[in-house]
Amino acid sequence: MLKSLALLRDRIADPTVYPFTVPTIAALDRLSFTSRVTFFTGENGSGKSTLLEAIAAHIGFGREGGNRNFMFETSASSRSTDPLSRALRLSFDKRTGEGFYFRAESLFNVATYVDEIGATDAYGGISLHDRSHGETFFTVLDHKFRRSGLFLLDEPEAALSPQRQLAFLVLIHDTLRDYKDAQFIICTHSPILLGYPGAQIVSFDDPSLPEIAFDQTSPNRIVHRFLNDRERFLRELFEGDQPTLFE
Repeated sequence: MLKSLALLRDRIADPTVYPFTVPTIAALDRLSFTSRVTFFTGENGSGKSTLLEAIAAHIGFGREGGNRNFMFETSASSRSTDPLSRALRLSFDKRTGEGFYFRAESLFNVATYVDEIGATDAYGGISLHDRSHGETFFTVLDHKFRRSGLFLLDEPEAALSPQRQLAFLVLIHDTLRDYKDAQFIICTHSPILLGYPGAQIVSFDDPSLPEIAFDQTSPNRIVHRFLNDRERFLRELFEGDQPTLFE
């Protein structure tokens, strides 16, 4: 299990360039993982995906998704977090190298690569391109995450319906039950996923990366406010006022 990570500043060649210009990355010192399920949550651009990508690259997972035996690159931009990856130190109580990196943004490229190398048997024997977007997402999750290892997921809810998000919670639960060495670190905006019981939630809305409760997360509070007072919420929004999100 990954226990902690630290940023070694003596390994940073230039702290004035990306990704060290991201406030949360600039302020990063040490982050401990206190649960087998950890969520990174925060606004777009807050650095959660950046850190997850750097962790994946440090371990040796494919930069656009995959594991240590499944690596490819379609763009040089996939190496933009390499300076951060080189500056990280990861501490494990047991390091096996097993796991998978799921990156919603580049899953189309993963599906194409699977077809090119003739690996569709590992995903149910059918091309991922022959499924709907949501089915493709869940097929990868279902076939690659029911085992031991460190599973890094960047916005897995992107193409999943609420029902499929609930099914993904069941998948997490079953995997943790059946494999004592399984661990999940997930970047998400989904209040459904964030509700997983006992999960550690790290907020990237504050550069100090505090651990917060589910009820304190912005996705939960915004959706709760919307559902409980939709008409007022939308009226304030459409009139150009800032809706009272967190009453």
